[in-house]
Order: sequence, then C-alpha cells, then structure tokens
Amino acid sequence: MLDLTQPEHNLRAYIKARASLQPEEIVFWWSGNIYSVIPGQKNRLLFKIDGYNIGRCMEVEGGYQHLMREVTFYKNPSTGEILERWSNPFTEEEVPVVHVWNDPVNQTYLLNGPYGPFMMPALSVGEDRLCLALDIMLAYPSPLPCAQYPKYSQSDLYQGAELFQFFISRRDLENDELASIPCEISWTRLGPWLPWMAMADRPGNLLYQCAGCKVAGGYAALPEDARAYVEQHQPIYTQAPTEFTRPNETSWTYFKKYLESQK
Repeated sequence: MLDLTQPEHNLRAYIKARASLQPEEIVFWWSGNIYSVIPGQKNRLLFKIDGYNIGRCMEVEGGYQHLMREVTFYKNPSTGEILERWSNPFTEEEVPVVHVWNDPVNQTYLLNGPYGPFMMPALSVGEDRLCLALDIMLAYPSPLPCAQYPKYSQSDLYQGAELFQFFISRRDLENDELASIPCEISWTRLGPWLPWMAMADRPGNLLYQCAGCKVAGGYAALPEDARAYVEQHQPIYTQAPTEFTRPNETSWTYFKKYLESQK
C-alpha cells in the first residue's frame, strides 16, 4: 500500500509524477502570465509566457539525478507573439528581450540528503487526486552585482520564491506497471525584475502564475510556435541532456553571458 509518509514511497511518487522511473525523455509544458507588483500601484500585466522543461531521471546510489534543460518565451499579452523587443512602460525605453535558455537545470533527489529524509508534502484533493507541494525559497548573492551592473540589477541579493503544485492520481501512483504517470502543475513565482528589463533598482517585483502538464506526446506535441522558435535559435533544446553536469544556468547567469557576447 502507498504510504507517502515513508521517504521511499514519497520519492518514488515524486519521480513518477515529475519524470519517470525509467530514463526516458519527459516534457513538462506551462503557460501563464507575469505581472508587475509595485508598492502603491495597481498590478500590471506585462507578459504572457509559454515554456517547457525537457529532461530524464537516472537512478543513482541513494536516489535519482534529474537531467534537464528548460525554455521560457516572453510573449505579447494581447497577440501571443513571441517578443524580440519590448517597450518598457516604466522607463519608456525599448529593450531587447532575452528569453529563458537554461541549460542545465539539473537536480539530485536523495532518500537521505543534506536536509534529511526526502519528504514532499502530499494533500488529498479528491477521491483519487493528490497534490504534491514543492515550495522553494531562494536567497543568494546575485550573479549581477549592482556595482558592476547598475542598469540591470535590482539588488546584490537574488531573493525569490518558486511555488509548485503537482496534481496526480493515487491509483496511478499505486500502479506498479506505470513508470511515469499523468501530472498537471500549478507554478507561482515571485522574483525581482528581469535583468534585460533594465529597471535598475526601482522598487517592485514580478509575479508569475502558470499552469501546465506533463506532455503525453513529448517534444513533438508542444505548440508549433515554440518548436519553430527553438529549432531556429537553440535546437539543443529539442532533446533532454544525457549527462549530469554543473553548474546550473539561471536567467541571471545566462544574461551575464549575453552581455559579454554583445561586447
């Protein structure tokens, strides 16, 4: 019987939901909106976003390694068109848009890791529905210090939150014949201005709200505009990584490289 209070069951459930117990390629897709949150001002819709994560889980001693890369596109909220440039309503400056090209975004999940036994909160939300919750609070030195990047950095501390919910079937989890199971997601993010917005140290934050799912048909089933853009600009994102590497890429480290490439 499935007992999600046991680390072994809990980790196995998460791997089946988030990826697969087999080293097969798994794609998660999401879509949603980004809003500005500025003290004393009404929240404002800035972008529509679409994105995906493509990866595979490899079993290792004591747990799993998740090999991934991910893409997110900033889109015109009215037309849905992938943006190349953006007219910033706060600074009245037109800036080039730097989409999310994070490779890798690898993770290690261990039964007994640095923070203790693996345990993801699970909530029953229906007769056969479970919600696994993953709340990630982030605070670390920014790769873009204000003194060196005053136009592109809000603070010397990157501070944000990534809040994930994974919705799955208990019956699917208990079916040992299924290495990977259907999963829907909700993703909320609170974070600073994106570097390419060139907002300097203006007060405020970005609020992201997205929903998505594990894509049954894999990469080929993603929206046509996303596939066309990837295949034209970064075709490596059509496939999952095959080796575990570090360090991980973020929008901030990628933007730092982007600035260097423009010199």
